[in-house]
This record gives sequence, structure tokens and C-alpha cells, in this order.
Amino acid sequence: MVHAGILLPIPSPCEPFLRLRRTSRWRRLACYSDLTAMASLGDDPIREWILKEGKATQITRISPIGGGCINHASRYDTDNGSFFVKTNRAIGPSMFEGEAIGLNAMYNTKSVRVPQPFKFGPLPTGGSFIIMEFVEFGSSRGNQSVLGRRLAEMHKAGKSDKGFGFDVDNTIGSTPQINSWSSDWIEFFSEHRLGYQLKLALKRFGDSEIYEKGQQLIKIMKPLFEGIVIEPCLLHGDLWSGNISSDKNGDPVILDPACYYGHNEAEFGMSWCAGFSGSFYSSYFEVMPKQPGFENRSDIYMLYHYLNHYNLFGYGYRSSAMSIIDNYLRILKA
Repeated sequence: MVHAGILLPIPSPCEPFLRLRRTSRWRRLACYSDLTAMASLGDDPIREWILKEGKATQITRISPIGGGCINHASRYDTDNGSFFVKTNRAIGPSMFEGEAIGLNAMYNTKSVRVPQPFKFGPLPTGGSFIIMEFVEFGSSRGNQSVLGRRLAEMHKAGKSDKGFGFDVDNTIGSTPQINSWSSDWIEFFSEHRLGYQLKLALKRFGDSEIYEKGQQLIKIMKPLFEGIVIEPCLLHGDLWSGNISSDKNGDPVILDPACYYGHNEAEFGMSWCAGFSGSFYSSYFEVMPKQPGFENRSDIYMLYHYLNHYNLFGYGYRSSAMSIIDNYLRILKA
């Protein structure tokens, strides 16, 4: 998502995912026409909220913003500031509910900056919308050291007494992400993360090889977590470079979450597509100390996202997922 139309540098392995998120010029124009048509309707919940709860007396401009093909993104300028609005004509409000609850949870930790959500709901013509704070982006992704520290502060502040999971299911990209509560992290990650993606690969591609080997890994991966304390921390859940920016003051901003409470190390599962620097990790571990075996577990968390990319974009990501599975099977069976 790009609030101000700024496209940030993305590592090449992420290009298919970037293409999913970007909006072509004709789609943006179609989005603008769509919004204009909706604005002419008497029943427009977006306009109604902005002119009432948003405390504006007039909407002066609606501008389409390039951000992704999953949702349409627009900036609403008013005499009381600007608002960022996303709409989806095909999906009901459950997707934006998950985003709003996640953004609120992160916002309430008072750590790393996120856009504050204001309102979500159904559109009268079908689909859904979400209104949130408009963040004026800076020209970079911000200071990596500051990002690492503030992310760690979010993990430290965002705790759950319900265990691992989240109050609602949400999505990772466009894939459903099941967040049913569990008191056991390995059980949660096995069933709702790796297991779910493996079943999806079997269903979509008939890929019995990756399914069977993945299930073998799930059964023997427990030693990777021995000797450490795992507490449920609030995770962004989809932290790649396209979801990291900075505001006009240079402070880090993170966007488009797939939140849940999980092992803090799972936050780095998209590190292959995030461009985190050494200073990022150094600052992070000053606040959240590194636990024994961190390096040995990093690939297990990357596997979840490689499997998701496989299910979203096809065979280009299969080899990376299979390589991780085979490597763990070799090590853990030795």
C-alpha cells in the first residue's frame, strides 16, 4: 500500500508480490470513476462518516492512489484534513475488520507508528470499505535502527493473556489466516500456519510431495524450540519492504498488517523480502534479547511465507519451500 503514491525499492524476489499490490494506471482511473459514481449515490457510508464523525464540512477532492489490485485506495481531502480510504467491491467487511483490529492493537502499544483506523463497514452496492488516518510519506523507509527498536517495543508491549492467536481471522495477502486461540505455540504454528498452507498446496496443485514432507517436518520440529521461552507477542505478521515506510519526519511507519499474537521471531519470516540491515537487528535485540537457536529457527518461519507465496503465485516459490523442508528433515533426522 502506498499512501502518497511513492513506490519504494523492492528486492527482486518479491516482484510477483509487488505486482499483486500495485495498481496499473487504467485500474486507478477505473477506481476513481467507481468512487465518483458511488459519491453521487444518496447512501454513501464513506462520505457520511467523513462529514459527521470525521468533522469535515466538505470533501474537496478524491484522488486515486496506486497501492494494489486487492483493494482500491483513495485519498479524501477535506476542510478538516485528509483521510485514506480503501474499498473492495468483492469482499465483505470481515477483511477490513481484521485490518482495523490489528491496526488498533498496534496503535495502542504506542511504539512504532501505524495509520489509525477510524471506520470499516459494508458498501450499499456490495463489498466493503475502511477509513483511516492519512499518513504523508517521506522519501525513504526511515532509519533501520529506529525501526528495529520500535518493533521490539511493540512486541514487548503487545501481550495476550489468551495465548497464541487473535480475536478474528484475517488474511496474509489474499490467503485466509486462521487465528483460533491456542495455549501452545508449536501446536498453533503447526496447525494454523504450516499445516494450513500445506493443505492449500495439496488442494490447489495436487502437490502430495510437499504436503507429505511438510507434515513429516511438523511432526519432528519440536527440538527447534527447546530451551527457550515463547510468549505471545503482538506481531505485524506481514512485514516486508512494501509494508514499511516513513512519515514526513522520517519516523518509521508500518502498514497493511496481518496481526496475531505469536512468537516474536515469527515476525522475521518475510526477512528475505524486507531488506533488514544489521543495525535493525542490533537495535531489536537490545530490547528483545536474542534467544538460543535463533538462527536455527529462522527458516521455519520463512517457510510459512514461502508456502503462502507458492499458493498465491505458483511454482516459482515451490523450490524455496521444498529446500527448507528437505534441509530440516535432513538435520532433524540426523
